[in-house]
Amino acid sequence: MDAVVAVTHPLDPLSLDEIASAVAILKDRQTLAATFRFPITRLEEPTKADLAAYRLGDRLPRLAFILAIDISNGETFEGVVDLTAGTVSSYIRLPLDELPYGQPPIMLCEFETVEGTVKSDPRWIAAVKKRGITDEDIPLIQIDPFSSGYFGREFEKGQRIVRAVSYWREDIRDNGYAHPIEGVVAVVDLITNRVVDLVDDEKIIPVPRKKRNYGRETFPEPRADLTPLHIVQPQGPSFTVDGWKVEWQNWSFRVGFTPREGLVLHELGIKDQGRLRPVVFRASVTEMVVPYADPTANHYWKSAFDAGEYGLGRLANCLELGCDCLGHIHYFDVPAADDFGQPFIMKNAICMHEEDYGILWKHYEFRNGIFEVRRSRRLVISFFATVGNYDYGFYWYLYQDGTIQLEAKLTGIIQTAAVATGETYPWGGMVDDNLGGPTHQHFFNARLHMDVDGGDNTVTEHEFVPRPWGEDNPYGNVFDTKTRVLKRELDSPALANGETGRYWKVSNPNIQNSVGKAPGYKIVVMPSPVMLAQQDSTVAQRGGFAKNHIWVTAFDAREKYASGDYPNVHAGGDGLPGYIKQNRKIENADVVLWHSFGHTHVCKPEDFPIMPVEYAGFTLKPNGFFASNIAMDLPPEGNGHSVDNRLQLSPDDTGSGSCCHT
Repeated sequence: MDAVVAVTHPLDPLSLDEIASAVAILKDRQTLAATFRFPITRLEEPTKADLAAYRLGDRLPRLAFILAIDISNGETFEGVVDLTAGTVSSYIRLPLDELPYGQPPIMLCEFETVEGTVKSDPRWIAAVKKRGITDEDIPLIQIDPFSSGYFGREFEKGQRIVRAVSYWREDIRDNGYAHPIEGVVAVVDLITNRVVDLVDDEKIIPVPRKKRNYGRETFPEPRADLTPLHIVQPQGPSFTVDGWKVEWQNWSFRVGFTPREGLVLHELGIKDQGRLRPVVFRASVTEMVVPYADPTANHYWKSAFDAGEYGLGRLANCLELGCDCLGHIHYFDVPAADDFGQPFIMKNAICMHEEDYGILWKHYEFRNGIFEVRRSRRLVISFFATVGNYDYGFYWYLYQDGTIQLEAKLTGIIQTAAVATGETYPWGGMVDDNLGGPTHQHFFNARLHMDVDGGDNTVTEHEFVPRPWGEDNPYGNVFDTKTRVLKRELDSPALANGETGRYWKVSNPNIQNSVGKAPGYKIVVMPSPVMLAQQDSTVAQRGGFAKNHIWVTAFDAREKYASGDYPNVHAGGDGLPGYIKQNRKIENADVVLWHSFGHTHVCKPEDFPIMPVEYAGFTLKPNGFFASNIAMDLPPEGNGHSVDNRLQLSPDDTGSGSCCHT
């Protein structure tokens, strides 16, 4: 088949034509049966070195990575298609049946078969009937297929399975999570489409029947005292978009998107005195894991790796104006492939807009009457993914002073547990009558392929320590900054420490800034837990990236994800803990900074039926990167103001002198 290649930048996502062509070439060249499915189809991205050659005039091939699985037997292959040549560059069978195993992500087409498989199993029918479920109830019961975890059991080893839990519903629009069927868990083999294990706990807990719905029909009389809030930009936005390239307030970057990570920012740099200075070559969230702290049958195995086991990009929402995003919006439609390799458009998958963000800088000098203030504006690039019961928003912010921020927004519906009347729930918090919410943790990992000033970088760790009393500290007020250079990978795993203000700086030691130091950016870590599961537990082995806040590795194109390539039903040991064992040199090298951050959630009544947003994230701030505050040239009248009708000032009341008016 002839190749179809769009004229595009090497980092742009595959187009619809390229997706269709890549899948067709792979099917044709490898003579794939009709039973093959394609969980992942994405651009095989060029490296820094590739792009350096491209800028010098070299032509780069357009490569597509395709993960192919034969659902008749579970055989899985990684294929790379050269769209430029119309050939298959490589096609490798994965040894998924060998320790430590690991499976491709769960596909939507597989989710659709699990409900029928479970509901046709006589053991499951008997188990739910013990809990008061009738034949008339079964058609409306909600079946949640859930990535299974791994515990060394025979039906897990090398097998493609999910565990499935159930929820009673009286109506299709009922919130099933208010009615968990406790003590019944079906293990479904996705290849044979049969239940290979069924847990039927001896303890029978009645199904909670109190309804806790959240559809708008549940609240027919919403509050009436909320007036409209309009965000308008009559002259249009301050950003420009050329295909997948964006420029805003001296910032420049390219937007990307993958099935696993969702939103990716490429070649993020900022203009300084007319010169574009690179900061981050590639930024994304490569993994998240949600381990639960309830040891009972329905919950102990829950530890979803939402990127590696499902795909954040594959589950991206179609965003709508006025809700997910507010203001003058630019949407990016993302070309994607379904499980059958058919191309389609994810409409409005990425949202971009500007927001006012309060004061950027300000000073009032009462001695001479100079009063200067500038408001901060930030560019927001975001997407939302719904993974089962939870919804996650990922918001990248760029600021006019050179700051970069990532904020994860956590909302949706908590997992629930049925609690018998008169009993307490020991593994979390009660959220309603007979309904508990298991305590759990959410961990994200951001992968930052650094490129500070476009060269090799060094990462240093800094913290503040008090100086002992002495001749050089006669008043006891002096404290010092303790610095440690991370020379090799095993030097890098570390925990944040708010007491000492510990932070990490990525600098370019080959360049001097305006004061003779290496220009850099520092990562500002928000208060964040680490995984509390025991070190030898299977979830800690599989999600080892969450045991430290900071990791640094030497760049390797094969090391893309914090949990490794295939965490689904994986025995553990892959990802960051495995990468750093090579102990490669990371001083003055092409480095990747990985940051794990998250939230520990002890459930409470206010979290149900829908949890208000919780926030987690981090910030990258310029540290010796610029010669001065680069936002000094912002116009003083760039933002209007609202009129307060309660305060009427005379023309002479200009506000000079005193800040009070009587």
